Amino acid sequence: MPHSTVPSALLCHFMLQSYYSGFNFVNRNASLKQEKEASLKQIVINLGAVSYATVAGALPQIIIRQFGLRTPSVLNFFRTVLPVPLAALLAYFNVTAVRSEEAENGIQVFDSEGNAVGLSKSAGEKAVRETALSRAALLGTTAAVPNLMLALLQRTRLFQRRSVLLGPLRPFSTVLILGLMVPVSFSLFPQLGTIKKERLEEELQTAAVDGHLYYNRGL
Repeated sequence: MPHSTVPSALLCHFMLQSYYSGFNFVNRNASLKQEKEASLKQIVINLGAVSYATVAGALPQIIIRQFGLRTPSVLNFFRTVLPVPLAALLAYFNVTAVRSEEAENGIQVFDSEGNAVGLSKSAGEKAVRETALSRAALLGTTAAVPNLMLALLQRTRLFQRRSVLLGPLRPFSTVLILGLMVPVSFSLFPQLGTIKKERLEEELQTAAVDGHLYYNRGL
């Protein structure tokens, strides 16, 4: 939603990205949850991801203030158009940063009978990428649809005469779209993913007797 000042934008994005970071960390791949306490490296990565995404998220408002932008079309771009791809990109970035250990150390893969056969970095990269794409779809759509809806409604006679109705409509539509997109985004990729034999490490390919192995993607 559009912000009026830079401090308010920074505060809102800090709270949002902090929640993203915590959610992504708690719901990472189950094979990495054996370590109950987060490592110092992971804490630094999480703090860095939150800090970077907070500033990046507030960048449109920072640009408006820094350059004193006043043109309506320019303001509309920075307040309603630019935040849409930015929301999707930052959601993708948060997942890849917070769950980077899965790609670096690998995640547990299983055969068709459910037996663990080892850790696979390729499966970890695939799991993180799929989760990041689903989160980008969630936040990108939630940012885009309400803006598009309001832009269309502003052209109707009803809302041209009663523009005050647009105020409560924006947060209501945002909550509605977010609620509808949560199950959609979580089901874009299966929770129990598969990875083909050719994409696995050499030491794990012999275990893929069916041509692929399975992994838990995380949420």
